[in-house]
Amino acid sequence: MFEPDTDNPFELFAGWLQAASETEPNDPNAMTVATADADGRPSARILLLKGFDEQGFVFYSNMESQKGRELTINPFVALCFHWKSVRRQVRVTGPVTRVSDAEADAYFDSRPRGSRVGAWASQQSRPLADRATLMAAVENADRAHPGEPVPRPPYWSGWRLTPLSIEFWQDGEFRLHDRFCFRRASESETWSVTRLFP
Repeated sequence: MFEPDTDNPFELFAGWLQAASETEPNDPNAMTVATADADGRPSARILLLKGFDEQGFVFYSNMESQKGRELTINPFVALCFHWKSVRRQVRVTGPVTRVSDAEADAYFDSRPRGSRVGAWASQQSRPLADRATLMAAVENADRAHPGEPVPRPPYWSGWRLTPLSIEFWQDGEFRLHDRFCFRRASESETWSVTRLFP
């Protein structure tokens, strides 16, 4: 049986992420990111969490991609972490805002050079005739930015989700799971926690 040992969901999440990092074979920071368009039609994909603290959960993207366009239209997101090795999930919902240019620059500069060049080459989510077209775009971007540094494209940045709910799910025998949801009405308010039926 699982009972939260803190009233701070960020502390609890940090502990769960650390536990997952010791057992997950790949990318314990992988998460489903669900967005919706102007008509409320959802879409979801797996991204990597690139940072979190008490201000929120941060991920990065091409702002002109499908997710980037949807986040601009409807800046509310749901995240889901699923760590199969420890039989746990965490669900997070809340509004998103763009990270500062300085923060986006710092993260972009930490990426491998090939990833930075690729960000210039990829017209993310748009139709691509063939792989050769992509690789030619990569070569062109590489020639356009010889050596270091490779600057961050103006259309590439990050988003910070400020959570209004964080739910922790621990697998239980006979599907009698333990679920606890931390909620708050706004970033300035304190958290309340509720046990939920499985």
